[in-house]
Amino acid sequence: MQILLVEDDAAISVGLQKILMEENFVVNCVSSGQQAINQLQVSVPDMMILDIGLPDITGIEVLKKIRPQFSELPVLLLTARDETKDKVEGLNAGADDYLTKPFDVDELIARLRVMERRLGTVKSNCINIGGISLDTEKHQVSLDGQPVEFSRREFMLLKALMERAGHVLSKDQLEQMLYGWGEEISSNSIEVHIHNIRKKTAKSFISTIRGIGYSVKQS
Repeated sequence: MQILLVEDDAAISVGLQKILMEENFVVNCVSSGQQAINQLQVSVPDMMILDIGLPDITGIEVLKKIRPQFSELPVLLLTARDETKDKVEGLNAGADDYLTKPFDVDELIARLRVMERRLGTVKSNCINIGGISLDTEKHQVSLDGQPVEFSRREFMLLKALMERAGHVLSKDQLEQMLYGWGEEISSNSIEVHIHNIRKKTAKSFISTIRGIGYSVKQS
């Protein structure tokens, strides 16, 4: 899952990015409302975390500007305000959820998981296909009931393919799901991850669609 984090406090932004990456989210960060609006015209994330108190325009104004075009984008608002009217204004502007600073990180993760499930790509914590079971919350994978160790990016790649079983994902799509802005990506990184996953599961579990991408068959 790719998240666009809109937060002007650098310390909070860096801290949240690190925590969310540990939870297997791909996080890209901007520090102003206009940057967020501009970025959505280039690439639409799976979810957005939006601070209300931005330096140029408020998060509420950002919501009002983006909702006509991006009506399905899940948005979690962050704010230091705790007034009921502010919460109501944010929800009325199109926010899906609301969290007041300071907040508990576990609560933030829990709310993001709820939003993730609402997207329809994750219908339960466990995805089971062809003897492979992937637990999206515990970040565990088992093959025929036996646990298998995966690196963080191997897990994210396998999760992306299993969530979209029956569909072909291109190399570019997979790179966007695995890497944030500015991260160095080797030309064969996806191929290497696919190779490693096949060694730990089965060579035929992930199909290569030549010239297009990769796919996992539906069970």
